[in-house]
Amino acid sequence: MRKLLVALSVLGLLASTAPAAAATQCRDAKGKFVKCSSKPAAPKKCRDAKGHYAKCGAKGAKPA
Repeated sequence: MRKLLVALSVLGLLASTAPAAAATQCRDAKGKFVKCSSKPAAPKKCRDAKGHYAKCGAKGAKPA
């Protein structure tokens, strides 16, 4: 009986991970499915004149 409960719980866990794979599909601005790019765009980091990290919109900030 224990083995049956363990087997059912394992199957339940496997079934719950299947929708997660479907959630990785990409959509365009209109909500239609499109092919996902291989890599998501990395967030740009900018530095100020002193070399400290700063917001990219700040005065004197340059992409690092």
